Amino acid sequence: MSETASNAEFIERHAGPARIGLCGGQQLINRLIRKAQGPLTVDGHRAPWSHAFVFSERRVDGHWWVIESDLDMHSKHVRLGVQENRASRYFDSNEYPNIAILDFGLDAGQILKVQLRALDALSGLSTYSMSELVGTLLSLHSRRLRTRENLLSKEGALYCSAFVQHCYCAAGIDFQPGVNGKNIAPHDIETSPIPHATHCLIRDPSTKPTPRTRYRLKKASV
Repeated sequence: MSETASNAEFIERHAGPARIGLCGGQQLINRLIRKAQGPLTVDGHRAPWSHAFVFSERRVDGHWWVIESDLDMHSKHVRLGVQENRASRYFDSNEYPNIAILDFGLDAGQILKVQLRALDALSGLSTYSMSELVGTLLSLHSRRLRTRENLLSKEGALYCSAFVQHCYCAAGIDFQPGVNGKNIAPHDIETSPIPHATHCLIRDPSTKPTPRTRYRLKKASV
């Protein structure tokens, strides 16, 4: 794919049922989440990602739809928690300069299990947990804390990457074996030792060099 590809072109090419989307946003909370994941990166700089979601399917309207746990404050009615949205909300490359799609090579049965788990969470109106997100960010500095239950865990609540892990547990996949599911950060998903392909566009890199767009396909080692 061309390095000048738009987010829309990128999503159209790589989206698939139950695949995982990652993005790095420009809003203040997104920048803070990226910075807080520094302890997880190789160089200690901010991570590229601030949000994670699951692709559901392409609907009769021709659009890809995603299921995610998010804070949606762009509309008149604020939505907190698991929700379904068109993937087009991530088309704006100024607001979302970094975007990735991960393919864990799920078979048809696993794809169905992930989709059903996501829909169950959607129908159950699971809420977004800011406190659990804070608990996860606090645990990033301690491997011991990461293996334990989230310090600020709340029943019936999931933040974005914990929601994705919740869905993938249905397919028998733990992104970071040994790390509690409610301590999983977006960067943990990309760097999972579970074999997967990563497609990404990076326009706002983690370090200081001049920003550029790049495309990467990565296979994790078995």
